[in-house]
Amino acid sequence: MRAFVFRRLAFLVLTVLLTSILIFAATQLLPGDVARIILGREAGEEALATLRTDLGLDRPAAVQYATWLGRFVRGDWGSSFGTGSAVRPLILGRLRNSLMLAAVSLVLAVPISIALGVWAGLRPNGLVDGVISVGSLSVVGLPEFVTGILLIEILAHRLDWLPASSSIAPETGFLEALPFLILPALTATLVLLAYITRLTRAEVAEQMKRDYVRTATLKGLPRRIVVVKHVLRNALLPTITVIAISVTWLVGGLIVIENVFNFPGLGRLLLFAIDRRDLPLIQGIAMLVVLTVVVANFGADLLYAALNPRIRFK
Repeated sequence: MRAFVFRRLAFLVLTVLLTSILIFAATQLLPGDVARIILGREAGEEALATLRTDLGLDRPAAVQYATWLGRFVRGDWGSSFGTGSAVRPLILGRLRNSLMLAAVSLVLAVPISIALGVWAGLRPNGLVDGVISVGSLSVVGLPEFVTGILLIEILAHRLDWLPASSSIAPETGFLEALPFLILPALTATLVLLAYITRLTRAEVAEQMKRDYVRTATLKGLPRRIVVVKHVLRNALLPTITVIAISVTWLVGGLIVIENVFNFPGLGRLLLFAIDRRDLPLIQGIAMLVVLTVVVANFGADLLYAALNPRIRFK
């Protein structure tokens, strides 16, 4: 097990390093002149040259990359070109909000999706399977902004159960923010529902046809034991991958949902940074999302190894 964990960690470190090169290269290729964006169109060439020197933009790309990565590892993520504030606390504050939203979304989406997928997979091609499949696909077929607007209209305006806006103040505690998180979390849950449900359904239906299930049934094991201890142990492996990928989307990719509900998460901050060509902010957010991907996939690998010990020796 130690060798398996060490190999995965080494692979993840290499992934982060290579991805950091791609992130830096991509930000360098963005159109527009950062100095001119900051100073405006009327700025003179001398002022522009001075600002480029101050920002280190006149140095070779390799030197800029090495300097940026070294500072990032030490915790110095630079200052925002747009706001002038330190990038690290700005991003971490938004990350905190995104993690709260992601946590609520996963708590809602994962159990419901897996339960529906197992229920449908144990009764393939039946009425229950058809209702779950059609219902989940109908929901996921709606664009996120349409789903969000419908939830706002029904749950906020007509029933007055939840606030229509999810704008929360900085440093808001989780319990205090929870009522503002439910509507965007429900929207994200409905997006994830069909993917996780259908994948779980397909894997459960496939595992139920395997010889080991017939053998366990013939031995007289209760159906609940066969499903929980044997079928789910194998059927959930692909589902774990989808959930790990979904974590990344929930943390940094809810741009549409965050805009619909006016939620101050990483997605909206990334839009702000791109709009103003704020390189330190873009680079910091991108690296944080990469780290989220790495941690989520490492967690998925550990779950794989726990559910299927043969994976540890590959």
